[in-house]
Amino acid sequence: MAHTDPIADFLTRIRNAQRAKHSTVVTGYSNMNLELSRILKEEGFLADFETLQEEGAFPQIKVSLKYNDQMEPLIQEIKRISTPGCRRYANREKLESMDHPFSMLIVSTSKGIMSDAQAKAQNVGGELICQVS
Repeated sequence: MAHTDPIADFLTRIRNAQRAKHSTVVTGYSNMNLELSRILKEEGFLADFETLQEEGAFPQIKVSLKYNDQMEPLIQEIKRISTPGCRRYANREKLESMDHPFSMLIVSTSKGIMSDAQAKAQNVGGELICQVS
């Protein structure tokens, strides 16, 4: 089944798995999904992730979700900002003005995919992929 927005599919799978209190979720492999997983792990929202490759099958990513002591997910909200039909961009100045105290933006920049804090530190802007809180 072809997906028109694999990033939204990735985020929705994580959101649904956390609502169902699953410990892991398997999603389709793409370089973007792999980078999103890496950033979410670096920022402490995910426990771990790994690439699964079975012979004769498409590669997949297995994401281990993270919960607090009361089994509440660490990701309270994860939403797509830029969509295939409506791209959203922010330059460095706009990223600085969009400072949310309890959330993080993931930005696709000319220097790669990174969190908004990393983009501000490297003095770059880019496409706003998603917001995580």
